[in-house]
Amino acid sequence: MDALKEELKKHIIEELNLQDVTPDDIIDDAPLFGEGLGLDSIDALELIVIMENYYGIPITDASVGKEILYSIDTMAAYIVNNKPA
Repeated sequence: MDALKEELKKHIIEELNLQDVTPDDIIDDAPLFGEGLGLDSIDALELIVIMENYYGIPITDASVGKEILYSIDTMAAYIVNNKPA
């Protein structure tokens, strides 16, 4: 799962064009929004696109999405448990 977390971090940095951020700067269990990485609602849409485009997992329910997109750990766990065969 460490490789998946690293891959997720790279996708986030690239897709959100986060300059001066490296994968090592993103703490696995830290919140991605607010006091954590500081992402906002527009960034949430990009994370949803990442989940669908790279992992084939659509997120259509906003309340579930908040839980899934909370941190790198929650995103990776959701991918492992829900990735299409």
